Amino acid sequence: MAPGSQELVNLPSACNMKFEALTIKDIAKALGLSTSTVSRALRDSYEISPETKKLVLDYAALNNYQPNPIALSLKERRSRSIGVIVCEIANSFFSQTINGIENIAYNNGYNVIIAQSRESFDRELLNLQYLTSRSIDGLIISVSTETKDFSYLKELNQRGMPIVFFDRIVDEIDTHKVIVDNYKGVYDATVHLIKNGYRNIAALANSGQLSITRERLAGYKAALADNGLEVQDDMIRYCEHGGMILSEVENAVNGLFGKGNKGPDAIIALADKLTTGCLRILKEKGRKVPEETALIGFSNTDLTELLDPPLTIIKQPAFEMGEVATSQLLQLIESKRPITRFETRVLESELLIRKSSASKPRKAKPVS
Repeated sequence: MAPGSQELVNLPSACNMKFEALTIKDIAKALGLSTSTVSRALRDSYEISPETKKLVLDYAALNNYQPNPIALSLKERRSRSIGVIVCEIANSFFSQTINGIENIAYNNGYNVIIAQSRESFDRELLNLQYLTSRSIDGLIISVSTETKDFSYLKELNQRGMPIVFFDRIVDEIDTHKVIVDNYKGVYDATVHLIKNGYRNIAALANSGQLSITRERLAGYKAALADNGLEVQDDMIRYCEHGGMILSEVENAVNGLFGKGNKGPDAIIALADKLTTGCLRILKEKGRKVPEETALIGFSNTDLTELLDPPLTIIKQPAFEMGEVATSQLLQLIESKRPITRFETRVLESELLIRKSSASKPRKAKPVS
């Protein structure tokens, strides 16, 4: 074919053939040019004439040419991609966080690769190994409930991998972190229940080793103590998988009401899945909310106000958390000098008060 003429690349019609992206060599062959000329034209080099540049760029656009990201990453020593690991993408909190991550990443020319641990340490480790083998530039992670061994993350950090933790953080690794003021969020929710007449308040918690569990239970205990109420250990129940296994939640709730115990008059569920799971089980047990048992929980879904009853929730600024975490990560990735001073950003949660935590009904006085 004579230089200067253009035609679409003929693609075989077999539907089971392996896809092969258009390369610089393909363009050079089609246009009768050298690969170095095509490469320079695509880079807008001054060495190539405007006519040849137009010829190459038009052909590339017509055939949907995209630069090879692997080749670019080898050349620039940067893949312009970041990895994200969360426990569950379907969880409204994490899905909103991912939206915030992508908003900042894409506006700065980075792609996002998302993986979920499903609260499994083994799966989290496999995700870490896969993402780092793809030459990601950095990592944003909220650790799983099963993760107690942080040696792999420590090793990555020591080898220079930029890492930012959000929500569920690792205290012993020095890097940027983004959290919510879990202590204050649960403290305020507990005080709200106390002011509404509840005295026997239980807490349904995630795995005890998670940072969010420690912080949230600290707020719960402080609110009880500050209002003259005793902290009862049997009123705190743990679900090691954070509500992803409904039977765990069922066992925890049944334990609160077992052995002739009338059970708590209010429950604070300290995670999203625990909140909806607890409401489901209370309804299955025939307990009226809030008349018999009030309920407050963490949630970021808009559907909580449509439930029966509408749920009082502690809502986290998930989208903002994602944006802040990504901005922190890009700072680590793009800094010309090693960063030795790290920041833990603490964002405020919001208590949205609805019917599920309404004032406790007063018992009618007996007629004399």
